[in-house]
Amino acid sequence: MKLTVEYNAINELNTFSNGDVLAGQVIVEVSKKTTIKSLTIKAKGKASVAWTETHGDRQVTYWDNEKYFSQTESILPKENKDGSFTLSGGRHTFAFVVQLPLNDMPSSFKGESGKVEYHLLTQLSRTLRVPSKAKTKFTFVSRPDALLPVSMSPQYGVNERDVIFFASGKITMNIFLEKTGYQQGENLVVRGEIVNSSTRKIVPKYIIYQKQSFFAQGNRTVHTTNIVKEKEAPLSSSTRQSVSKILTVPSRVTPTILNCRILKVEYRLKVILDVSFTKNPEIKLPLVILPASSDGAMKKQQPQKSNWTS
Repeated sequence: MKLTVEYNAINELNTFSNGDVLAGQVIVEVSKKTTIKSLTIKAKGKASVAWTETHGDRQVTYWDNEKYFSQTESILPKENKDGSFTLSGGRHTFAFVVQLPLNDMPSSFKGESGKVEYHLLTQLSRTLRVPSKAKTKFTFVSRPDALLPVSMSPQYGVNERDVIFFASGKITMNIFLEKTGYQQGENLVVRGEIVNSSTRKIVPKYIIYQKQSFFAQGNRTVHTTNIVKEKEAPLSSSTRQSVSKILTVPSRVTPTILNCRILKVEYRLKVILDVSFTKNPEIKLPLVILPASSDGAMKKQQPQKSNWTS
């Protein structure tokens, strides 16, 4: 027997969101006449975190889970009085439709110490046989409604530092972003001014980094990763420069996740002035990464599937 579950994409990004209808089919292939007792489809979503820390001579593992939903439906036609259904040898297709809940759930994510996953699972039962199962993942993207108000807020930062150790003068920068929120793949423009009143040259650097935080049993672990890193030409002594730097948010980066109890995904813009023999002045500004628009009809629907064979 071969068991397969497939679903149909509803947009070009092959993503689903709160309240979307997920339609597909379970395909059963048998070599001979077979009676099945039940055939179900389950949609579910959950987050999980786990990491290990060393404390002296022992290791401790911290873990936690958070479930968002689980709904199971029968997709077996009623043929016999006992509710079973008899298949002839060959390939058989059973359609299903699942509506995702309207609950506020985090986007699909896989990180250093945790993940958020959404699955479709099908189970076929026969008399005196171990149930046959198959599953496939689908990508869920949370609607950004709760993040929209903060995403329109402008951001501003100032830093000034004296230069010492065989040099003198001050370095000053002010940095401005016209908003906080940017979609995947969108350009952001860093504006402001850098004043180098010192006797050293400085190198402006621009970084967008991701901060992953995981929580379990009263503990936390954090991972940071630079996702964009660029630098400008050196700025010589006694120079003033207007800033208008364009950075592009990667299209594949995970949207900001703040609606999960056990993990968070956050972003920052960091502007650094690299100065020799001096602690580098820097400014950090929060960013909110929003999902790219998934509007538009599919040019060609491609079923997503997973197989199980016995």
